[in-house]
Amino acid sequence: MKYRNLTVERKGHVALVTLNRPERGNALSVEMMRELEDVALSFREDTETRVVVFAGAGRHFCVGIDLRDPQHAESLSAPLLLRQRLFQVGPRMIRALRGMDQVTIAAVSGAAMGGGACIASALDFRVGAADCRVGYPESSLAIPLSWVSLPLCVRLVGPARAKRWLMLGEKLGAEVLLQWGFLDEVVPSSDLLERALDMAESYASRAPVAVQMIKRSVNALAGALDDSVMHMDSDQVLLAQTTRDFREAVQAFLEKRRPEFTGE
Repeated sequence: MKYRNLTVERKGHVALVTLNRPERGNALSVEMMRELEDVALSFREDTETRVVVFAGAGRHFCVGIDLRDPQHAESLSAPLLLRQRLFQVGPRMIRALRGMDQVTIAAVSGAAMGGGACIASALDFRVGAADCRVGYPESSLAIPLSWVSLPLCVRLVGPARAKRWLMLGEKLGAEVLLQWGFLDEVVPSSDLLERALDMAESYASRAPVAVQMIKRSVNALAGALDDSVMHMDSDQVLLAQTTRDFREAVQAFLEKRRPEFTGE
């Protein structure tokens, strides 16, 4: 299948999926999120591909959701029931990525923000360029982290660091991300894709049945309580979006100024 916002290349047992909106920093339009869900599901019956590497075209891995995407803007003014349905595009994408049988690796270049950080956290391993930055700026938009990604962040960096990172909306550099455990390796930006593909070949050389059994078991054990804890995370965001603080945050973002929050 051909995609408008992604490219898919296969070589032997390794596939490379590239987010391909470089002119927008690979920002996540609704169409792009649906394509990411579809590409993840497309590997379900693919027994030849053992490892899938995800990378971003151009400077950035993914700068987050595209607030200028017309479909996203329309969803904010839709009736509540429709907004609930539309909001599930992001969580479905993350679940599809996390549920892939193949080993998955993120090659994190430039910025991975918001939804981009969620994508990276849903994969098995993360290799970062030395100049990369990762952050969850949702609190700057007066909303909590959702897309079933809160547990993923907590497991990678621990509760206290997750609270700090998410509450303050910090953009962390590669060395801190490596120290905290979000990144597995840091390499020069010029070596990023080559290292991610080398890592992919290492996992692809292992017995796929055993490797995929290990992945499913570890994910099931680590995420045993995820659904019970996060089943309403989308509704929490929808509630937060009704506040004046959210409207102020979006306006401030578009006007490139600091928001003034009142708790209303």
